[in-house]
Amino acid sequence: MIKRITGTKDILPDEIRLWQEIETISRRIFSYYNYQEIRPPLVEDVSLFNRSLGETTEIIQKQMFLIPHQDQTYALRPEGTASIVRAYIENNLDKTNAFSKLYYLGPMFRLERPQKGRLRQFHHVGCEAIGCADPSIDVEIIGLADTLLNAFAVNDFCIKLNSLGCPEDRKELKTSLQKKLKDKYNHLCPECQARFNNNVLRILDCKNTSCQEIVKDCAVGSSHLCDACQNHFNAVKEGLRRIGITFTLTEHLVRGLDYYTGTVFEISHSSLGAQDAIGAGGRYDTLVQELGGPSIGAVGFALGIERILLATKITLQDIAKDLVYLIPLGTNAKEKVLELLHHLRKEGIRTETDYEGKSLKGAMRAANEQNARFVLIIGDDELQKESVTIKDMQSSIQDQIKLSDCTEELKKRIA
Repeated sequence: MIKRITGTKDILPDEIRLWQEIETISRRIFSYYNYQEIRPPLVEDVSLFNRSLGETTEIIQKQMFLIPHQDQTYALRPEGTASIVRAYIENNLDKTNAFSKLYYLGPMFRLERPQKGRLRQFHHVGCEAIGCADPSIDVEIIGLADTLLNAFAVNDFCIKLNSLGCPEDRKELKTSLQKKLKDKYNHLCPECQARFNNNVLRILDCKNTSCQEIVKDCAVGSSHLCDACQNHFNAVKEGLRRIGITFTLTEHLVRGLDYYTGTVFEISHSSLGAQDAIGAGGRYDTLVQELGGPSIGAVGFALGIERILLATKITLQDIAKDLVYLIPLGTNAKEKVLELLHHLRKEGIRTETDYEGKSLKGAMRAANEQNARFVLIIGDDELQKESVTIKDMQSSIQDQIKLSDCTEELKKRIA
């Protein structure tokens, strides 16, 4: 037997409705904020990620799914932002709609050790606002992430907030951090010792306990921020307070990708264990230009769908039941049910029937197993009266209605 690849998962029919619910909620919420869907390809030229994510990041060094092809190398996308920015530039969106608000849903790929909430093929719901440097769009983006998580019935999450400042501020932060960590170099883990010269900011994000203790003693603060970046960050914080978004200032928050500038945030949830980030995002004001586009501001975020499903309070029982299950009793009834099935489906009513000739008891059991909202029973008595027996599976109330009224009555009861 051929088995699925380690770190991937089959999303089976009995759980797909939860996925569909998350996707439906996402599309609805994004429409409220006037974001439009975009669907870039799953495979890109590897140079896109090498240039945008940073050659010293773990994704580039360890986690890329690479596809060699003749003299080129492709990569399965490890995240969405770089692909969205590439599509924005390549399709000249800066010329047709300079300020673009885009969202996406779909799979990402990272070759890392599988664990709870972390797979090699995982799924993101995310968005990017490209073409605006104003702090109000930072506020909108973080507020949008908060709105989505509340709509997903994810409770008790924590929004951690920080600012890395502009590229010059980042340089100053790196220099300051190297000075503070120089005497503690020998106590850092081997990976962080390598990061000390290559990408010292990544030490702040290390999950090693001893490194975290060392970092706690480093008063990072916000002294590295220039006046403009400090004013921008102050405006973001004030805007979030005005719209009632609770956040925690976290001076060690840097995120793991090199394209971040200015505002960065991470959303964590205690139920997820060691990998507690349910989503993250921030501003990347230099990335569009670095990839060949204009010099414009941009900000976005991504939420992990697998992690949302681990934290959500939504269950299959909470999703509106709309299945109508038809049970024929006898040959003549089976012919009538076939007609009725076709008619109800054309009218937009989700229906199923017993194709196996089960007894009434067996068919009712099958309807219950499929979470049917209503059962329609048609036998000789119903055929004679040109009626159907309708049973509400939630209340167990059963009554008869005219066959001619069946469609409208079902629409009324399902609504």
